[in-house]
Amino acid sequence: MEFQSVSRSHVGCRRKINEDAVLCRPDLGLWAVADGMGGHDAGAFASALVVEMLAGSDPELDLGTRTDAARRMIIEVNRRLVAMGREGSTSRTIGTTVVAIAADPGSFACLWVGDSRAYLCRGPMLVQLTRDHSVVQALVDAGELDPAEAADHPDSNVVTRAVGATPELMIDTITGEIRPGDTLLLASDGLTRLLNRDELLVGLRASDLDAAADGFIDVCLARGAPDNVSLVMLRAEKG
Repeated sequence: MEFQSVSRSHVGCRRKINEDAVLCRPDLGLWAVADGMGGHDAGAFASALVVEMLAGSDPELDLGTRTDAARRMIIEVNRRLVAMGREGSTSRTIGTTVVAIAADPGSFACLWVGDSRAYLCRGPMLVQLTRDHSVVQALVDAGELDPAEAADHPDSNVVTRAVGATPELMIDTITGEIRPGDTLLLASDGLTRLLNRDELLVGLRASDLDAAADGFIDVCLARGAPDNVSLVMLRAEKG
């Protein structure tokens, strides 16, 4: 089994700085999207630091060991960002979300912090692998908000976890099987807020990943893209 993958990252229509960063390294068996926060260049630095650390992964490690190493790298980035945020007379949060996939033929592991998402497309089925660490998702889980109203909630962009936000970082992980023909999507919320599940499914089932990735960006821009838009797609193919 081999992996075909593509990535895109666009500043969008309203932002002056792209604070997203992407990692697309089939040679490492590792892919990621990070969505930075903190204003000015701080968010861009935070997301780039996550991607830079993950890019140092050892491809010779087995999937479990590689996943554990990625977790330690993210924790180290958290430590650095928290320390940076405490420098100077006024403390601030320099943070980023991250969603990452480590994959080998037959299996994958997904790690995430925040509201950047991972999806798995298998034939006509689309499954969201991640669960947002956000105020809105907490309200939905508590039965206090209808999922259909989540996107329009005034706190829809407020995350409850981020790399760099607190000294103690909780990273969620899910593992699963990957089969030939499966397509995985990693995306910042700049994309998932603007495309619905049916639109994602159509793109992920397309034969040409490059064209599908361009199509996703084009749709977001046509809809005003108020945030940065980033994505990585990878497809498992028979070797």
